[in-house]
Amino acid sequence: MTSGYELLVEGTGGIVMPCVLDGVQWTTERRGAPGKLTFTTMHGADIREGDRVRLRKGGANIFYGFVFTLKGGPDTVAVTAYDQLRYLKNRDTYVYANKTASDVIRMVASDFQLNLGEIADTGYVIPSRVEDNTALFDVIYNALDLELTNRSVMYVLYDDCGRLTLKPLEMMKIDVLIDAETGEKAEYKTTIDESTYNRVKLSYENDETGKRDIYIAQDGKRMNEWGVLQYYAVLQEGEDGAAKADGLLSLYCHRDRSLKLTGVFGDCRMRAGSMPAVRMELGGFRVNNRMLVEKCVHTFGEGDHRMDLTMRGGELDG
Repeated sequence: MTSGYELLVEGTGGIVMPCVLDGVQWTTERRGAPGKLTFTTMHGADIREGDRVRLRKGGANIFYGFVFTLKGGPDTVAVTAYDQLRYLKNRDTYVYANKTASDVIRMVASDFQLNLGEIADTGYVIPSRVEDNTALFDVIYNALDLELTNRSVMYVLYDDCGRLTLKPLEMMKIDVLIDAETGEKAEYKTTIDESTYNRVKLSYENDETGKRDIYIAQDGKRMNEWGVLQYYAVLQEGEDGAAKADGLLSLYCHRDRSLKLTGVFGDCRMRAGSMPAVRMELGGFRVNNRMLVEKCVHTFGEGDHRMDLTMRGGELDG
């Protein structure tokens, strides 16, 4: 037992409950990384690569994954386990047509024997796409990016204790309020230097007319304020250039706002992709909105449970 949390490892030798030293750490990231569980135990525990690892509290599962790395010292061994998303690091080649991002996820899961949970139906039908020698993460996120840029709907992919799950961002809101009393340290940043654009230019090689079609959407006020920050891309056949340009401008024409919090009181509902409410004042800046958790690190210690959060979005006023 660790701070009321139960850690079980199941392998060919049966189920063991290892003696945990220095707590358990569970890390999730919103995009492109599997959920990770790490802990250190004494030598002698019968733990091997491929063993199944389960972290629970009150009979409810928090993490389910598989041992990938054992790193030994004189008396101890550090264990690293990943959830199912780890297998999306595999690479393959796909050629497909008339599929949604949800269809792509189901296709990949079937090919690599991954367990599916709730997969929301995305709306944008991808006319055709070739993914040559591509990581499965990228195969899926390229499809989700097309959904985002063409329909302005963001989805969150995660492993829900052994089942791949896809939900629209709107369904990731959780009833948690983070304020100045819940954490030990806060650090904010606002920038237009990373992924901010106030002018979107899209082009399409029109074989029927022999000309290049150009679609532009821009925000004159922000261009006067920040200078011209242009996003440029080439359209694929079947994409609505005007609608996509408007959608991209709406998506990118704002400051990037991020907030890092350390030592927040732990809540097992929080994970990368969650959207808690945040109400804080930071050096003259006020945050009073929901923010998207990009990275969440839970640390379960002896009698204590804390989180470190990296979040973005929301309104940062000053």
